[in-house]
Amino acid sequence: MPTRTTPPATGTAGYFARLAAERPDIALCRASTAVARAADTHAQALGTGVGQHLVLRMLDAVGPCSQRVLGEELRIDRTVMVGICDSLEAAGQVRRERDPADRRAYAVTLTDAGREQLARAEAAAPAFLDRTFAALTPAERDQLAVLLGKLLHPADGGATGA
Repeated sequence: MPTRTTPPATGTAGYFARLAAERPDIALCRASTAVARAADTHAQALGTGVGQHLVLRMLDAVGPCSQRVLGEELRIDRTVMVGICDSLEAAGQVRRERDPADRRAYAVTLTDAGREQLARAEAAAPAFLDRTFAALTPAERDQLAVLLGKLLHPADGGATGA
């Protein structure tokens, strides 16, 4: 039987806040779920999905690349990445062509329609972030970004890989 480290609470009010203070892993999971749901709702209202937005953004930043590279960099399972690229291609936002460097792979390329969709999504991002992170000051948001970066990049001092 686990040993209790804190005295028993009276009632259930505030239980999760106490649990989150003791277990930041649980708090981060719950916060991540809440933000992911908000991001999905926001992205769907713009006619896309979070995964699609991430792919469009990366292609805009780095240029054409393979589905494998997109999946690895964005931490999206390869089977999910195929569906994302299929939907983006069907919408005319990307095109897939044989990668000249590796004829077994496809290079995914951003189209003009993809650039337009990305521009709409990026224009709406600041208001979404302000709503989603309204409980944090700008300095706290910056601090959160730094801390999450450490968790996501363990070689740079974080605790775990994602």
